[in-house]
Amino acid sequence: MSIRKIVFAASLASLAAALPASAQSSAVNPATDVSLRVDLTAAPGNPDSPQMGDRLSYRTSIRNVGAAPIQSIVAWLGLVQVDRGKEQPVDLEDWSAHKAVTIASLAPGQAVQTEWPMRLIAAGHYRVVVSAAASGGGPLTPSAFVDLTVRAKPVVESSRVLPVALGVPVLLLAGLLLRRRQGQGQGQEEEKEKEKEKEKEKGMPA
Repeated sequence: MSIRKIVFAASLASLAAALPASAQSSAVNPATDVSLRVDLTAAPGNPDSPQMGDRLSYRTSIRNVGAAPIQSIVAWLGLVQVDRGKEQPVDLEDWSAHKAVTIASLAPGQAVQTEWPMRLIAAGHYRVVVSAAASGGGPLTPSAFVDLTVRAKPVVESSRVLPVALGVPVLLLAGLLLRRRQGQGQGQEEEKEKEKEKEKEKGMPA
């Protein structure tokens, strides 16, 4: 089975599992023949209340919990929107630059740590999941879901910004004109005082 087919099938499985009726509680697949475990956590530096445009990341530990080596493992990030009426897998073309990784092999007990960066594009309620499987076949192992709520980016009302943007230059111009007039008035007063002094000097006897 090709990697593309595995990822596509996993996206459909992730959508079904993300619905409230079938929420997961463990990162370990209960099937007895599964030897992978995927643990998913949000990175400590993520914003507490993320909004559109923010960047955050998730971390995974992919471990071989079986007794035999596993070859050619592929792991990928999935994002499912769970808003009512909008339940669907999300295309991560713009959300994440790191959608899939490949692991050549994992010995029994060995684990690989991976980080998944993400840029938040749209507001809504989501569930994040990382799934792993051997590219040569075998069962799919998803992590537990991590809930993600993205707030809409605040929009500044143009009706409020425009008066302020226009008012500031007008006030500055008015202040400059006032200072100029005050300066002209002061200059005229000084000229009058000088003229008076000259008249007095002319009227004084020699």
